[in-house]
Amino acid sequence: MTPSFVHLRLHSEYSLVDGLVRIKPLAAKVAEMGMPAVALTDFNNFFGLVKFYKACQNNGVKPVLGADMLIQDESGEGGLAQLVLLVADQTGYQNLTKLVSRAYQEGQRQAVPTIKRSWLEGASDGLIALSGGRAGEVGVALISGRGAEAEQLLLDYMQLFPNRFYLELQRTGRADEEDYLHAAVGLASQYSCPVVATNDVRFIQADEFEAHEARVCIHEGRALDDPRRERRFSESQYLRSADEMAELFADIPEALQNTIEIARRCTLDLRLGEYFLPDYPIPEGMTINEFFIAESEQGLQERLAVLFDTQAPDFAETQQLYAERLKFELDIIIQMGFPGYFLIVMDFIRWAKNNQIPVGPGRGSGAGSLVAYALKITDLDPIEYDLLFERFLNPERVSMPDFDIDFCMEGRDRVIAYVAEQYGRDAVSQIVTFGTMAAKAVVRDVARVQGKSYGLADKLSKLIPFEVGMTLEKAVEQEEELEQFLAQDEEAAEIWSMALQLEGVSRNCGKHAGGVVIAPTQITDFSPIYCDDSGGGVVTQFDKNDVEEAGLVKFDFLGLRTLTIIDWAVRMINRTRTANGEDCLDIEKIPLDDKATYELMQRAETTAVFQLESRGMKDLIKKLGPDRFEDIVALVALFRPGPLQSGMVDDFINRKKGRAEVSYPHVQYQHESLKPALEPTYGIILYQEQVMQIAQEMGGYTLGGADLLRRAMGKKNAEEMAKQRELFTQGAVEKGFTQDLASNIFDLMEKFAGYGFNKSHSAAYALVAYQTGWLKTHYPAEFMAATISSDMDKTDKVVTFIDECRAMGLDLLPPDVNHGQFHFSVDGPGRVIYGLGAIKGLGEGPVDNIIAARTEGGPFKDLFDFCARVDGRKVNKRALEAMIRSGALDNIGPEGEVGYRRAVMLAGMDEAVKLAEQHARNTSSGMGDLFGDSIVDSAVDINYNSYNGARVLSVRERLNGEKDTLGLYLTGHPIDEYEDELRSMVPSRIADLRPGKDGSTVSGMVVGMRVMKNKRGDSFAFLTLDDKSGRVELSVWAEKFNAYRDILTKDALLVVQGVVSEDSFTGGLKMVAESIQSIYEARCSKLSKLQLTISQSGAADGWVDQFHRTISEYGNGNCPIILEYIVPSAVGRLSLGRQWLVQPKDELIARLREDFGKNSVRLHYH
Repeated sequence: MTPSFVHLRLHSEYSLVDGLVRIKPLAAKVAEMGMPAVALTDFNNFFGLVKFYKACQNNGVKPVLGADMLIQDESGEGGLAQLVLLVADQTGYQNLTKLVSRAYQEGQRQAVPTIKRSWLEGASDGLIALSGGRAGEVGVALISGRGAEAEQLLLDYMQLFPNRFYLELQRTGRADEEDYLHAAVGLASQYSCPVVATNDVRFIQADEFEAHEARVCIHEGRALDDPRRERRFSESQYLRSADEMAELFADIPEALQNTIEIARRCTLDLRLGEYFLPDYPIPEGMTINEFFIAESEQGLQERLAVLFDTQAPDFAETQQLYAERLKFELDIIIQMGFPGYFLIVMDFIRWAKNNQIPVGPGRGSGAGSLVAYALKITDLDPIEYDLLFERFLNPERVSMPDFDIDFCMEGRDRVIAYVAEQYGRDAVSQIVTFGTMAAKAVVRDVARVQGKSYGLADKLSKLIPFEVGMTLEKAVEQEEELEQFLAQDEEAAEIWSMALQLEGVSRNCGKHAGGVVIAPTQITDFSPIYCDDSGGGVVTQFDKNDVEEAGLVKFDFLGLRTLTIIDWAVRMINRTRTANGEDCLDIEKIPLDDKATYELMQRAETTAVFQLESRGMKDLIKKLGPDRFEDIVALVALFRPGPLQSGMVDDFINRKKGRAEVSYPHVQYQHESLKPALEPTYGIILYQEQVMQIAQEMGGYTLGGADLLRRAMGKKNAEEMAKQRELFTQGAVEKGFTQDLASNIFDLMEKFAGYGFNKSHSAAYALVAYQTGWLKTHYPAEFMAATISSDMDKTDKVVTFIDECRAMGLDLLPPDVNHGQFHFSVDGPGRVIYGLGAIKGLGEGPVDNIIAARTEGGPFKDLFDFCARVDGRKVNKRALEAMIRSGALDNIGPEGEVGYRRAVMLAGMDEAVKLAEQHARNTSSGMGDLFGDSIVDSAVDINYNSYNGARVLSVRERLNGEKDTLGLYLTGHPIDEYEDELRSMVPSRIADLRPGKDGSTVSGMVVGMRVMKNKRGDSFAFLTLDDKSGRVELSVWAEKFNAYRDILTKDALLVVQGVVSEDSFTGGLKMVAESIQSIYEARCSKLSKLQLTISQSGAADGWVDQFHRTISEYGNGNCPIILEYIVPSAVGRLSLGRQWLVQPKDELIARLREDFGKNSVRLHYH
């Protein structure tokens, strides 16, 4: 049958503003419908182009590439009109790429990309244009009754696209379509312009219209029933069959025939899978290969001189081993044509190191290359750690090498800027990523556009488990409560039904975290570019996979915060070492066999140690007890779901501890020749490299072939595995192994290959882990100061790390305007000084101003001097109050205890600010003070004496001030205030707890709280209680949690009764709660009376009225009051009647102590 129609206008999900068509189902559907071709014309982008091209080819459908463009008039102020551009050939592809890019770079109107008609002149070759239907320039003129203008526009376009311009006709049931169609057909006939039919497709199936409307509303932020919403789409914009289109356009058959004609004219052969490397500048007189070899050989000599004693008798032998490996790698790299790639990576890493930007030791399989090690791209000797080059670059599987490079977070953008400068800003770009409608978010979005209540959306969203890769389908399978809720609630089911249709659809685009591409010419020769409306944030329109298909080479510039921490710590250490006349520390030269570091790890004191700090990892470390570097490499590889669930981890630990026999790899099936590969992991096949080594050693594979085997095992392709088994056993038999042994070893390889980890990556990250562990062991203050500084904006992390400092026995000083820096720092005696930047409400600008004033004029003398010297516009009154409350001004406050100092400064703050403002006005008007340079110098009576009557801050007020400004209690513990009372009420301390079946009672403050859900959906909690003597983890199971949930809050002071047992994870104790009381509830139940002692000599006049006023506010309680009155000759005790019973609240006790003295109030318990 002769094909009768091709869809030439279609928006996929990658249009982002509309479109619900997914690429792969589209290609399959078009093939099923028997259409020979289909076009993709997303709105001003090529986001889906490569995926579309490949999907069509895989389904035997011809891909027609294009884009829907918006045309604005030359003034840029009129309305926007549509134009469809289709690519006819390579020239057209280049022209459309540049037009799409230019629309983003120069044509954005209110963040909508547009082009001007004048831009088409000189850029129309190789493009076929469809007029845009009733929304195109010709269409708008026709509908508006401007016939002459329509004629002129048609002639202009026919001249711009000679024999390549078509008037577009549509019948989708939208307003003005028929009026336009008849006018357009008449105009076409008059000027002999061909017409073409399109269905302006937005979704594949007719029943997807509602979901598409929801998708549009989500993008526009509107509700489906919003009366002001423009309804631009109809139910007919689905992927109609050729028969349906033939019926629809039976009166204009040429409009259908022209779709076939256009598809025939559009032929583009995209060059995918070829690589185009940028040129690296080579010294004159050398080829790139010669230069590459020379750099590598010189680099290796430098490495060997550091690694080995070059005078040793066996050095020549060692050198030969390294030289042979280097030559082997160089030959492969040159043969594959990748020297330029290595040299470019070498160049920007060398620049980073020369500019003091920390670079990671390696990441991924790149650490397996000796050439990379010689060129200083990586910092791990691959021969020492058995890392394989073929795992990185396999001559038997041609693919681009891919170095993932970790840079310090602070310096990464500088390296990217250097690359842009070095290779040209038009040749360097970052890579686009697409945000999709993920499970939790799509439910909320759909509920919003459907006008459903926020509460319903929130409940539905929260019932979806929080898990990477979670889908709506999986959620229903996993959560019984969700399934029941959907069955019972009709509105929830409506949301769910639509969310299922939209889940996974692309909704916006962003920037890949570290991907950078470098083109040999301009980026737009390979991919169009996307940018924001300011022209910034330039990214390729092809994502990371497609951009490589298009021929651009991707480099991963990743930011690793740990490198920043190491760098900051080493800088602090070296400042001290230099001051002490010691050599600077070089972190790359620390010994990897430091006993103290391994002891720290064995104790699982690995909070803040890279890769080793999670709760589960600490558990694994305790069991495994690492005592050599290879064990840390193994830890990184073992701590993953596969090994943990397969029993591999337990087997590894048992073999290491001598509880199980070490065999290579299995007690029944082993061979001595496999020992060298498996010895580092006690015979366990843990790494992918080991699978490759066994294949080489036993199966006679080349390492390149072994890499192909490893990949096949990972993919679990049965047919391929059968072939590989035959190859392996045949090779093994030829090498003298028995067939039975070979077959069983192959089974073991296949089993573990699924769990195998990349050893090169593991080793590189283990090195960073070891470096952080070594710093924590030998320079704890500097390491913790750097660690806290790196997460200073996250209060929860700061609290965790401060707790760790205390556990390590480090002295922690409050922030200090005379000694502190923006970040946490360390003073001479090795104490950690709190960072000024961690005070809430104090940003980098104010801190810089404070440090500049201190550097210029020396330490601040007092609050008044401080206010006079810092810029009041940067350090405003709010910031000043935060600094006082945090303790940053304690050392320049008046003499006295901390609460008094802060109270006086808070009282004098307003005056200090006023005086400073007066000083600033005097200075700016050129009127120096009569007796000195500053207000402070000229007025001797300006000091703290005026405010020494200020009420001293209570312990609670002081600590709350610290909590509000720092996020934690620094100079004390809220429990201090209750210490005496708790000792009377609850004699046992947490430190005294012992495991036993009998219940124990303790009190403490909630310093940590994790609320979780059990399988039934009921909440339970794990609390950490602290009473200063120690900490204990408290389990509050669901029933108790529901009973006590109102008093279970962070920082609450609780009295708990429960059963204590040993915690195998922490090695400490844990407690299961049986009953819980707040401090107030406990006081009410245990207090027998409140005694107030008043001395005649110390009592103020009117004390009786004052006493009456105070306790009358806390009446209707159950606590009796005893009044003890003392005169010189006698003591009288008065028990007040029932009408004087009070509620013994904290506030009452605090007021009585304030009015009559701290020691005048005593609490008596049963």
